[in-house]
Amino acid sequence: ARVTARVCRGSWVGSGLMALRLRSSSLLRPALLLFPEHCAICRRVDTRLCERCAELLAPASSPDAGDVVALDATVALFAYSGAGRTAIARLKYDNHRDAMPTWAHLLADAIDASAPDPVGIVTWVPTSRRHRRDRGYDQAELLARAVGRELGVRAMATVERNSEVSQRGRTRSERSDTSFRPSSAALGRLPGRCVAVVDDVRTTGASLNAVAEALRSAGARRVIGATIAATPAPGLTQPTTAP
Repeated sequence: ARVTARVCRGSWVGSGLMALRLRSSSLLRPALLLFPEHCAICRRVDTRLCERCAELLAPASSPDAGDVVALDATVALFAYSGAGRTAIARLKYDNHRDAMPTWAHLLADAIDASAPDPVGIVTWVPTSRRHRRDRGYDQAELLARAVGRELGVRAMATVERNSEVSQRGRTRSERSDTSFRPSSAALGRLPGRCVAVVDDVRTTGASLNAVAEALRSAGARRVIGATIAATPAPGLTQPTTAP
């Protein structure tokens, strides 16, 4: 697998801030008078991601190649630590879905630059039914659909869980047992396609890899795993400062 870990500082977030400002200052100006934007992390008004928070986001580390053998490439915007952990908590547990366009915009840029072939389908790692019921939505699905809009390609459900056991709190070996199967709706749409699999956080990469295996069994030619954040590698020191 060709593994790449894209980071925020000096790359996706740095280069994306200007595009976000330009978009906000023109097409969205009338709407912003009624619904002001907020920083995706600190909630500061009138910015989608403030420069202070962007500077606090630590670079993402690459996954262990042995954990992502079914993926052609992986991308992550930043490390799941400090401000990065706050960003995911805002999105996942505080229901700040207004931050979704910010991360989708930057993640789409990362996918577009790193995918081995043009992406034809965007999909996601489905959450468990219990988590979807508790939160009222699947954050990975919302993110994938937003990324699909940014890329101009279809976003669709392609896999189903073989088990409803949540990944949260599981060990590395337990995560590696996770498996998925292609959904009936996806059969016939995947052969020869390059598929981007989206999720909020990559821990070991086991879930992304399991989805990739299911996609390949249904004919997908290339698969790229894309997440907002990535858990730092064991023993890697990361900044803990958060807004």
